Amino acid sequence: MDMPRDTERDHKRLGKELDLFSFSNTVGKGLPLFTPKGSVIRRELERFIVDEEIKRGYLHVYTPDIAKLDLYIKSGHYPHYKDSMYAPIEIDDEQFMLRPMTCPHHFELYLRKPVSYRELPMRIAELAKMYRYEQSGELMGLQRVRTFCLADAHIICANEEQAVDEISGALDLIEYVTSVFGLKLDVDYRYRLSLGDRANTEKYYKNDAGWEKGEDLLRNLMQKRGSRFEEVKDEAAFYGPKIDIQMKNANGKEDTAFTVQYDFCMPDRFDLSYIGEDGEKHRAFVVHRSSIGAIERSMAFLIEKYAGAFPLWLAPVQTKVLSVSEKHATYAREVASALKVAHIRAEVDDSNESLGKKIRNAKMEKVPYLLIVGDKEVAAKTISIESRDHGKLGIASLAYFIARATEEISSRK
Repeated sequence: MDMPRDTERDHKRLGKELDLFSFSNTVGKGLPLFTPKGSVIRRELERFIVDEEIKRGYLHVYTPDIAKLDLYIKSGHYPHYKDSMYAPIEIDDEQFMLRPMTCPHHFELYLRKPVSYRELPMRIAELAKMYRYEQSGELMGLQRVRTFCLADAHIICANEEQAVDEISGALDLIEYVTSVFGLKLDVDYRYRLSLGDRANTEKYYKNDAGWEKGEDLLRNLMQKRGSRFEEVKDEAAFYGPKIDIQMKNANGKEDTAFTVQYDFCMPDRFDLSYIGEDGEKHRAFVVHRSSIGAIERSMAFLIEKYAGAFPLWLAPVQTKVLSVSEKHATYAREVASALKVAHIRAEVDDSNESLGKKIRNAKMEKVPYLLIVGDKEVAAKTISIESRDHGKLGIASLAYFIARATEEISSRK
């Protein structure tokens, strides 16, 4: 897992060179601004995870980025997270907070009507914007920011057995997501079992039996799955132990990318219950999890993983159509239009520059496919294809290239 410092892959440098994101002192520290190109990557990641979660039975919702301070007092995030929350906003003699977490919102949504045991497990998910006041010295590119979008979910379960199954299912989803990105367990990321500290009642919810049981459940699950993991004390959430997926960035610093948490605290605080087979009320169990983590942090890891040379499905510009000279510009634009109709992201370079310079510029932008059009291509209504990863692929019809690219995009190879 040791990764030496690699400035060539540093996402802060590549983000600027490839024009993916920026920061403005006028907007504020730790508040990223995504360019059109960076927004493409973000949007593709969001579409990918929402579609995958819906396939796996998650119910996607929208909840507000702000709530009354009372909500976070009820959940216990205030005062536990008080130092990393933005200051309260006073409106109409009430105090509101920008949310640092989504769980209280999802619990209030769950409480809107009685729930039968037949509806459990209920997987409530959201791409949720959150706000945390990280210390200035801790801020670093997209890796550590003050506003982020978390692929968050809260799974309400009927019993411990169901909760353990759901934790395992969440880890299956995380391992699928990482495989799509080409990340390998115990090479690119590792598991950490984050435990509480019974003596630290300021930091952790007081329930010794709950901690003991929760930590044993997660430990046994990881052993049953045959996963290697490290146990670390004092890294748990205040409401329960968690399994963290740890990754290192190009500077060698480790951060938590994704997490799955067992919660024995919130069901009591919010009176989360369901109607059992016996017609009586029963206490529910809760699993918190993030499948793709914070989109910003995941983008930082992926920019560094690919050194900015994204796979076709994630590339901001998937193809660049290059005209050999001005007289080929009309056909180049026709090719680009056809690609866009086929949902392939295309740009045209029909400038007065030499073809060699156009190719060099496109390669510096790390565009996956260059389509070159000159006299022969215009006459035959073909294109000359050059791949960033596989070199010159020869002359072919536009229909062939569209079919090839569409397959590559849909398979996310």
